[in-house]
Amino acid sequence: MPLELRLGCDAMLGTLARWLRFAGFDVLFDAALDDRELAQRCRREGRWLLSRDRALVSTAGPRALLVTAQGLAGQVAEVRRRLPLQVEPARFFSRCSRCNGLLEEVSRGEVEHLVPPFVAVRAARFSRCGGCGTVYWPGTHHARIARRLAELFVAPLEADA
Repeated sequence: MPLELRLGCDAMLGTLARWLRFAGFDVLFDAALDDRELAQRCRREGRWLLSRDRALVSTAGPRALLVTAQGLAGQVAEVRRRLPLQVEPARFFSRCSRCNGLLEEVSRGEVEHLVPPFVAVRAARFSRCGGCGTVYWPGTHHARIARRLAELFVAPLEADA
């Protein structure tokens, strides 16, 4: 099995970072890091640095990718064309969209005091982030996000014009 591609996104790519995490990718994103710190950390951790900042990409080293697309769909397509992303739908929703921690399945009893009462009774499954403790469940938005992930990461890319 090939090594998992690890990524880092600069402050201009927060939405992309969040959707890459939804898709199960290990993505460093911290808007408080300055460019130098971000580049150093990406190099140290063996991450590809994704940025919209030409100056940052030109000085960040060989594992830096300039993302030129404006919107999320274009950004994901650009990254998919240029990096060997191993997209596995089974890994969707396996990382915390806030902190990048891995999500762990937990029982209702472990988290019922942390979620709204209606959710504690109705939700079928729960996951908790091993990093920040955020609790997740498949709410009404889950199916919509899953469809969007399939569109962004699984559907064939359109041929370049």
